[in-house]
Amino acid sequence: MKKVALLLAILAFSFANAQAPLEEGGLQLNAGLGSSGWGTPIYVGLDYGIAPNFTIGGELSYQSFTERYVGLEVKNNVIGIQANGNYHFNEVLNISSEWDFYAGANLNYYSWSSKLNDAKYDYNGADNFGLGLQIGGRYFFSDRFGVNLQLGGGNVTSGGKIGITYIL
Repeated sequence: MKKVALLLAILAFSFANAQAPLEEGGLQLNAGLGSSGWGTPIYVGLDYGIAPNFTIGGELSYQSFTERYVGLEVKNNVIGIQANGNYHFNEVLNISSEWDFYAGANLNYYSWSSKLNDAKYDYNGADNFGLGLQIGGRYFFSDRFGVNLQLGGGNVTSGGKIGITYIL
């Protein structure tokens, strides 16, 4: 029983001391899984606080999926590179420090290659660039660690993404 009480006390202390959003000059690491019409990409990215309530960031994503047709199998690989900017609404909405709500825009590029019957096809060009909008939120369990959920479009993880955030 003492172990359970100690665990609950530690968790309560962690929740009470959570702080967000990212401060000016701060860095945070985000990683997780995305959703798209083509499969489940994985992503990793960094955000940097450039001013109060504003962040910019970069992200890399990767996904691999196979499409099957009558007698054919097409293997696809997609690598995405993204730059983003976000405005964080915590101050405006007077939201508690454990939460971080944001919205912004992104510019991205993806490299797509397919393999059909040992022949490789690369799809790179002007059509591989995209613009998108995103809205998301984070919940911080402690001063440094949280979970994130984002919805948006215009990139390889278009449907949305879910993952973890760690403030460096």
